Amino acid sequence: MAANLIKAGHTVSVFDLNLSVVNKLASKGAKAAVDAKQCATNADVLISMLPAGKHVKSLYLGNNDDSGLINVLSDNTLVIDCSTIDAESARIVGSTLGEQGISFVDAPVSGGVAGATAGTLTFIVGGEKAAFDKANTVLSDMGKNIFHAGDIGAGQVAKICNNMLLSILMAGTSEALQMGINNGLDPKVLSDIMTASSGRNWTLELYNPCPGVMDAAPASNDYKPGFMVDLMAKDLGLAMEAAQQSNSSTPMGSMAKNLYTMLQHQGAGSDDFSAIFKLFSK
Repeated sequence: MAANLIKAGHTVSVFDLNLSVVNKLASKGAKAAVDAKQCATNADVLISMLPAGKHVKSLYLGNNDDSGLINVLSDNTLVIDCSTIDAESARIVGSTLGEQGISFVDAPVSGGVAGATAGTLTFIVGGEKAAFDKANTVLSDMGKNIFHAGDIGAGQVAKICNNMLLSILMAGTSEALQMGINNGLDPKVLSDIMTASSGRNWTLELYNPCPGVMDAAPASNDYKPGFMVDLMAKDLGLAMEAAQQSNSSTPMGSMAKNLYTMLQHQGAGSDDFSAIFKLFSK
């Protein structure tokens, strides 16, 4: 993502706890910051991506101290948080920054490492229309599809709805493929049949979970991620929290969450999420 901003001609400062990533981007023309505050100071646009809501709140609001970036951001700065976190954390950060005149959008991404590299990511944005319009000019240099989902937090809700559906599709596709294999079918032939029939879906077309069916898919490369099982399990946890808070019935999502948790317990957390096929092939 940062590399594509550099290619587009933006002046980019970067900070990450992984110094090798910082050094790699510096070799492409980025300015290496010594910490997040240096990176944020005087920035017109600040983009962040962190594991969980607690990290985003800590980064921007501090920990009951003045360590938060809110203390160094100017009121003309636009904050774009690309983390996938709970919607309430996004709303808290956005509201608090807004009280200081700082614009904020939550903009979780879909498309994985391949999409980030190619600049074809999908950004699902929550925030005021004016902030979205400003963010769009930057996000379009990193992505192909930019959606305005609604107010702050809406991007997070839409993202976890998408990933819950994706997990269900991956589990169901794996289950169907293995049943066909167990009954003597060639998984490549079965995949072609289902892709041309009413069972057609994204996993069959682009991300087949059965090893050997699709050469470029993680399944045919020892399930090298991709999008890790641990990350899918995290997103499903967020989905279940949102379901409980909104009194939504999600039996399929709950089952998918249980299956991915089971896969984690089997030591496959760092595998690609399509490794759920292993649960059915054993």
